[in-house]
Amino acid sequence: MSKIATREAYGKALSQLTKENKNIIVLDADLSKSTKTCDVKASSPESFYNMGIAEANMVGVAAGLASTGKIVFASSFAMFLAGRAFEQIRNSVAYTNLNVKLCATHSGISVGEDGASHQAIEDLALMRSIPNMKVFSPCDEKETEEIIKYVANCDGPCYVRLGRLAVDSVNSSNYKFEFGKGVTLREGNDCTIITTGSMVQVSLEAQQKLKAEGINVRVINLHTIKPIDTEIILKAAKETGKIVTVEEHNVVGGLGSAVSEVICENHPSLVKKIGINDIFGQSGKPEELFKEYGLTSDKIVKTVKSII
Repeated sequence: MSKIATREAYGKALSQLTKENKNIIVLDADLSKSTKTCDVKASSPESFYNMGIAEANMVGVAAGLASTGKIVFASSFAMFLAGRAFEQIRNSVAYTNLNVKLCATHSGISVGEDGASHQAIEDLALMRSIPNMKVFSPCDEKETEEIIKYVANCDGPCYVRLGRLAVDSVNSSNYKFEFGKGVTLREGNDCTIITTGSMVQVSLEAQQKLKAEGINVRVINLHTIKPIDTEIILKAAKETGKIVTVEEHNVVGGLGSAVSEVICENHPSLVKKIGINDIFGQSGKPEELFKEYGLTSDKIVKTVKSII
């Protein structure tokens, strides 16, 4: 199958949903060609509104529309949606528990040449810290489609983290998303890799390299960051004893921190976190940046070997 970015899968799924449900309103901060909400503008123009380069205002409008019973999707780059509009997300959307779906594209360092100012490496930490907020990080086209369908039909605020870079498919066409339930992609008892989003494919590549050397690692995809699947994490900790988390996000406050919280409180085990090590990104091609910041299968292999 050809590669497709999760932002593109988002645009396709949302376009279909707006055709089926006229109660859905889509807002964008003048980035619709990049966020792919332009698909909605083309198919259901009456459901689409360009709010200009003003994310805080866009979220306020989204809250107002949601208070009248609308299901509102609001999109921009992750850096500007989670960062610039944090106060409005917290006070106008989450505090009032409104039906606003925040779908942020261009997350992580794979934004590439746009550089540190556009590379959101803090958004999961910000969003999972807000009460009432559900947080998602799909890994491929099919999972994105399923998550967008889910958030359109669930109550309350949601944050969906999407990427710019085209990625390989992980899930088959009959994949069914389960809210709050992680997915064991590969079985193994020597160690567990827990990952999310764009790093799922990289983790599976590492698993294959380790398997060739006789090391059998479990690979878990946590597509739902909040609420997190404590059951699958604790099962892995008890059965494999060692955990490696992999994310395209700051190691402070993201997936690794969320997994560590579960482990520390319930079954203390060794956790090694692979991610952005509390530094800013820089301009460069995504593949070069992944190598520079250690978000590679070779780094995962080396880390797994170091703890077993």
